[in-house]
Formats: sequence, C-alpha cells, structure tokens
Amino acid sequence: MLSAAQNDLLTRTGPGTAGGALMRRYWQPIALSEELAPESDNPRPVKAVRLLGLDLVLFRDEAGRLGLIDRHCCHRGADLAFGRLENGGLRCPFHGWLYDTNGACLEQPAEPEGSDLHRRVRQPAYPCRERNGMIFAWLGEGEPQPLPDLDCFAAPEAYSFAWKGWWECNWLQALEVGVDPAHASFLHRFFEDDDARYGQQFRDRTGDMAQTAVFREYDRPDIHVETTGYGLRLITLRDLGDGRRHVRVTNQVFPHGIVIPISATMNITQWHVPIDDENCFWYTLFTDYSATVDKGRMRADRIGSCTLPDYRSIHSRADNWGYDPAEQRLRTYTGMGEDINFHDQWAVESPGPVHDRTKENLGTTDAGIMAYRRILRRALKEAEEDGPVPFESGAADDAPLSIDTIGPAAEWRTVWRKDEAARRARSPWAAALANDAPVTGEAAE
Repeated sequence: MLSAAQNDLLTRTGPGTAGGALMRRYWQPIALSEELAPESDNPRPVKAVRLLGLDLVLFRDEAGRLGLIDRHCCHRGADLAFGRLENGGLRCPFHGWLYDTNGACLEQPAEPEGSDLHRRVRQPAYPCRERNGMIFAWLGEGEPQPLPDLDCFAAPEAYSFAWKGWWECNWLQALEVGVDPAHASFLHRFFEDDDARYGQQFRDRTGDMAQTAVFREYDRPDIHVETTGYGLRLITLRDLGDGRRHVRVTNQVFPHGIVIPISATMNITQWHVPIDDENCFWYTLFTDYSATVDKGRMRADRIGSCTLPDYRSIHSRADNWGYDPAEQRLRTYTGMGEDINFHDQWAVESPGPVHDRTKENLGTTDAGIMAYRRILRRALKEAEEDGPVPFESGAADDAPLSIDTIGPAAEWRTVWRKDEAARRARSPWAAALANDAPVTGEAAE
C-alpha cells in the first residue's frame, strides 16, 4: 500500500515532475511509421502528438527526414499541426515562418529584407529515430543515448510488425499488468482452447497443451524476480504434476517496457507511454525468430479493434468494455471477447484514470509489481538529484530473453535458457546476430 504522496510521485510525468525528468532520459515511442505514410488516414506526413504532457508536431520533410517540434509557433503561438510542408520544412500559415526538422527558423517572409531575426529564434525540437515501423523521440537534454540493444530493433524489418493503442488511464497501471504474470490464469482464461486464437499458439514439445490451458489448469504460479542490467526478469513456474514444469520468462525493460513471448516463435516488446497523467499509449513491436511476418494480415487482425486516426479501442467504459454476461458464463472468464487486449484494457481502465494505490493490498504473486516500484522510486530519486541514468542502453548483463516452455521440473533453471538458445540457433537473423555475421538472403529483406 502506498501513501497518496508516493502514488503521485510514481505516476506523474508532466513538466516539472520527477517522473517527467526521469522519462526524458529515455527514448519514447511517439508514433507508428504508418501514421506519416501517404496511404494512412492522415493525408499528409504531419501529425499532432502529445507525449509526457507536451503538445508536439511530428512531420517528415520532402527529403524524408523526421522532425519533432513544439506544436505552437514560437512567433505568436499558432498551431503548427496545420502547417504547410514546403521548402525543406514546416511553415506556419499565420506569418510564413518556416522551421526545419531541427527547429531552426529558415525564413520569415514578412520581415524586412535583410532581417536576421530568423537566426535569433528557434522552435524547440527533439531528435527522432525510426526502427521497424515505429518512431521514437528523445525529449531530454544533451546527446541522446543509443536506442536499447533489443532484439526487436536488431531484427530485419520483414520479421517485425508495429502497432499501438490508446488507453484511458495512467501509464503505470498499464505497465503493471506486464509485470503481473499471475493475471493470465484468470483475466485471459478461456473455457475452450483454440489454436487460432491470439495468445493460445503455444504447444509443449511432447503433448498438445494450449498455453491458455496451462494458465487455466495451473493457477497458483511461483514467481521469481531477478534484477538485471536492463530492469527485471520474471520467471513464472507452474508445476504440471507429472515431473514437468511450465517455465515462462518475461522481462521489464526500464522504464516502461516489457518483453514477453506470445508463441513458440514470436515475442512482443511493448512500451506504456504517458500521453499525460490520465492517458497512455501502448506501443508493440512483434518480432518473429522463425519467418517473415504477414504484415497485411496482422494489421487486418487488429484494425477492427480500434478507430483511426487515434487508435482508440472500439470498447470503453461507455459500453462496459463490450461485456456480455452470457459469454462470461460460457466462453471467457471476463465476458469481454476473445481479444486479450480488451481484457487488459478493462483491467487498467476500470480502476479509474489514476489508480488509488492507498487502497490496494498486494499479495505474493505481486512480487514483480513490488520489485518494479522499488527500482522506480530509486530512479526517481536519482532523477531529482540529477544522478546517473539507471538501466541505460548498453548496461544490460544480457539481452532480455523471453520464452514459454515446458521441461523437467528439476532442471527449470537451465531448461529455458537451452530452449531460448535453440530458438536463436534456428532463427535466420538471430543466429547471424549472435555470430556477429551480416544477415543475408531472406532474413535481410
């Protein structure tokens, strides 16, 4: 249980807060590449975005360079989301001031001939990086650190798929679902198993047990939490009663990322990014270690669950998150459909925009949540004192590996590493990466 002051400290990320100072020390996902694509719902490569309580404009100039600048023109505050893309930058329609991707003012056509005012003003601007269909922004001061050394960034684009969604809640309650392995036995419980359903693709090596069957039938997991160079590793164990143990390894990548397995060949890396204190985006990169992904099919599978261009869920508090009591009796534990994203959405939105943690009572299976809050509090203290950046890029003792497997109970400490190594050895791109060899052929597409 936290005090009200502690809860505020952990959840607030706007300008002038310790959380805001901390988050600005890390790369933040800010958009999908498709949001600036000509074929998207946005008919031009300019998009208003909000991140950490700041209103910004993201654009791609005629040369393909990304720019991220404050949304309101530094002249008289007009909204640059309506700006014109021309002459190498974004032009304010109010008086024609033109800004490049670095925020430099290139032109002030209404000023007298020979004026150098444009050299003395600058629109606040922030660096961007693009990886595998996702755009990241650096809102901090000084030289940005490298992007984290994660498989989702190392994988060739053909093996990745990027997506996002808007949740009406604070970022922390969204993140805490990802460090709560016990919830899958209940929140994502299905009364029948179907291999085609998202989240049920796993099969063990000797039988035909769906991943959700494991969660459903063995609902008292033993959770081990380890501190690593990138954040936390969570190892969730379920004894199957026949000398075997189900081992699921997931990760928290500080400050607001998770890496989890969703099938025998695919992981997701997900970030829970503060829009402001009462709204957040989850951004996900799907990474396949076996084969190139069908991006068109994956997008079609998800597009029906949200509205564009804002990526809001089709369900919300207004329609009780799609709740159907008949379905709850017969098919799913929640009665909220078969898409597990809707289950998570209800779990994080129903406590309210900012969960009141002064009323909660944590249990044994909340070990990951308690461990994460401890490192978050330490990191916030460092940020307030301008101390070293915790868990910065390149500090990881090993990659945040994630796998879901079954093996002899006595060998659980090694069985997951062996299976992860075997998966990498079979992967055309991960094997090349492990050997420091260039990715060629199909894997390089």
